[in-house]
Amino acid sequence: MEPQTPPGTPGDPVARPPEDEGRREGRTAPAEASLGAAADGACADALWELPVEPAQRRPQCSRCSRPQKVCLCPFLPLHPLHISTHLYIIQHPAEESKVLRTVPLLAACLPQDKCKVKIGRRFSEERDPELSNVCRKSDTLILYPGAEAANLEEFILDSPTYPSTIIIIDGTWSQAKDIFYKNSLFRLPKQVQLKTSISSQYVIRTQPTNRCLSTLECAAAALSILEKNNYIQETLLRPLQALCSFQLQHGAQIRLSKEHLLKNGLYPKPMPKNKRKLRKMELLMNSVKI
Repeated sequence: MEPQTPPGTPGDPVARPPEDEGRREGRTAPAEASLGAAADGACADALWELPVEPAQRRPQCSRCSRPQKVCLCPFLPLHPLHISTHLYIIQHPAEESKVLRTVPLLAACLPQDKCKVKIGRRFSEERDPELSNVCRKSDTLILYPGAEAANLEEFILDSPTYPSTIIIIDGTWSQAKDIFYKNSLFRLPKQVQLKTSISSQYVIRTQPTNRCLSTLECAAAALSILEKNNYIQETLLRPLQALCSFQLQHGAQIRLSKEHLLKNGLYPKPMPKNKRKLRKMELLMNSVKI
């Protein structure tokens, strides 16, 4: 049994531990505490004053926006393709920072005055008078699938005015849906869609369904129809094929669509508990367009 210390008698001063014991218990003398705080502040100030070396970024190709070591310019046309159609890409801000995006490859293949990229979530007449003017023209189309969308090939056969401009939204399907429905400008042009059964060649990125195409693939198909020139589609797909081939050779894996994974019992994640998300999964499994 450890010896007990008798309590102090009435009138005796309260016993205080020696200074070294107080330090061991975490208590510091006020003077020492202020000195320590001052020293910490001085150290922090000194750290802030240290020069910061910028992160080294790999040299980037000015044309294809890829690192120079993996430049895809050999797969781009020697000169920009000659087209009469104006292409507007409405890009969600999140797409701008993605490494394996296809829009820079698309823009590198087309004349600068024929391909314009506008980044943002919300657009209005006040914020973008140019885009507002484009959307109000009778010869402008917007490529977005839906029940009200006409088949592009069929539409141009019956249209009294041949389209001169097409708008494509660049982003994930949920991002594109948000942009389309929350910007009234994008419901002014005639809505069209591609009628195709081909599978996407952008195999290094997961798509919702087997019929979903990347922005570059949509633009390639639409421009080849509007320009009546299949060579345009072949030329635009070449850098995409090279990009996917390079990534697969260096460890990337082929990404099957969510639809394929769900139908074949290969989906790696548990089914969502959220009813809305679960409903989307069920629609994918039943091959219903969402």
